[in-house]
Amino acid sequence: SQGSGRRCRRRPSPAGGRPPAASARGGGRRHGGARPLCGELKRFCKRLREAYREIKEDLTPYRDDRYYRLAPMRLYTLSKRHFVLVFVVFFICFGLTVFIGIAGPNVIETSVARTDLNNSLKLKPFNLSSPPLSTYNQQLWLTCVVELDQHDVSLKRNVTMTVKVLGVVKDGSTPYVNNQVHNRTRLLSCAQKCSEIIVAHLGYLNYTQYNIFVSFEDLNKLTYWKTYNPTFSQVEIWFRFVFVVLTFMVTCLFAHSLRKFSMRDWGIEQKWMSILLPLLLLYNDPFFPLSFLVNSWFPGMLDDLFQSLFLCALLLFWLCVYHGIRVQGERKCLTFYLPKFFIVGLLWLASVTLGIWQTVNEVRDPTYQYRVDTGNFQGMKIFFLVVATTYILYLLFLIVRACSELRNMPYVDLRLKFLTALTFIVLIISIVILYLLPAEFLSFYGLLNFYLYTLAFVYSPSKNALYESQLKDNPAFSMLNDSDDDVIYGSDYEEMPLQNGQAIRAKYKEESDSD
Repeated sequence: SQGSGRRCRRRPSPAGGRPPAASARGGGRRHGGARPLCGELKRFCKRLREAYREIKEDLTPYRDDRYYRLAPMRLYTLSKRHFVLVFVVFFICFGLTVFIGIAGPNVIETSVARTDLNNSLKLKPFNLSSPPLSTYNQQLWLTCVVELDQHDVSLKRNVTMTVKVLGVVKDGSTPYVNNQVHNRTRLLSCAQKCSEIIVAHLGYLNYTQYNIFVSFEDLNKLTYWKTYNPTFSQVEIWFRFVFVVLTFMVTCLFAHSLRKFSMRDWGIEQKWMSILLPLLLLYNDPFFPLSFLVNSWFPGMLDDLFQSLFLCALLLFWLCVYHGIRVQGERKCLTFYLPKFFIVGLLWLASVTLGIWQTVNEVRDPTYQYRVDTGNFQGMKIFFLVVATTYILYLLFLIVRACSELRNMPYVDLRLKFLTALTFIVLIISIVILYLLPAEFLSFYGLLNFYLYTLAFVYSPSKNALYESQLKDNPAFSMLNDSDDDVIYGSDYEEMPLQNGQAIRAKYKEESDSD
């Protein structure tokens, strides 16, 4: 009752006197206190719902507003002259790597081991001793080219051979590399000139010299030893080291430029660049020198794993960007990410399976060749081609949809055009590298590295990006210089095409000062 009395004293009557008589009763007092409490609870719940709605709108903005809430990109402030300069620098850097590859040492070093067979030795095995080897030779091939007595003769037949591989140690003994003699059948195809036959391949070198006993059928042959050029191996070590350092620096600078922006405000390209740059660091393989210190197949397998992981992440990046750039609001895992991860995951699984299968078989059998022994690989290759075709069709569909729906958006069309143009150039150059350029390794590595560096440059915020974004998002500052007509009818500044932002602001500032 005392509590009730205190509540009544705190709420004076309108007349300033005593409370009404009904309020003196206990039941009346309880009803009078419960009604305001329920009203307060309703108002509190309503405020919570409004706050939740505002937070949800901030986290998942809709329509055009979504593109202006993102962390600004340097791409928005570049003029046409700057775009030309970006592409010129890209081609200069790539051309420098191509020049180094062409002017540098040959990748493969070949030495001829001519074998003149007498009639008494045509069906007997003969011994071939390899040249002295070191870890810089990396791998060893023994190949054979059949010489025909008559020219302009087409020939296609199976050739049976027996191979036994021995390793020479320092004390002169020759233990078996594999405790068996390998029998293989190779397809000999000749049209004016016979194709090269791979007799044996050693993926890593445990000995400084090898003796290989080979027996062929009654044919005149030229045999060749092929290894990696030791000078090229040294160039490759320095080449990878330089790109590891550059990638680390670019990754740190990109992360430093985005440190003042919340992660939820990052664009989808900026989020993916924060994933691709560390994977590019692995693609350059900082553990590559281990292959020259450890006589094992593990460093080579690790390098193949890093390469497949980065390339599949790059494929996933293209799918997510071209789809996510036109998706409004949240990107759900089941409908957005799962189909893309499924397609690219199948590609990664197929490539890793093929690589592991080939490595394991070559370690077990030096005469194993995937180009010849396609029985176990045929199903996997067909599966890989089907999934790759599905990926290409899906990517083309997303590109057409994005370009058709977002071509009139002032900021998004610029992102689409730049990414599409640069990616198309990279794909064309990749095809040219695979079929025409002799320095395939250095050129391809340089191409992918400079492709990611260019994307990181244009997607990173500029120096004044935080100040400009705060000035634009703050209504007090954004409407400070707007006239009444601009507020009611809109200003021409918002409808202008995207050009150099600083030049436009300077121009409109001069006009406003003159007015």
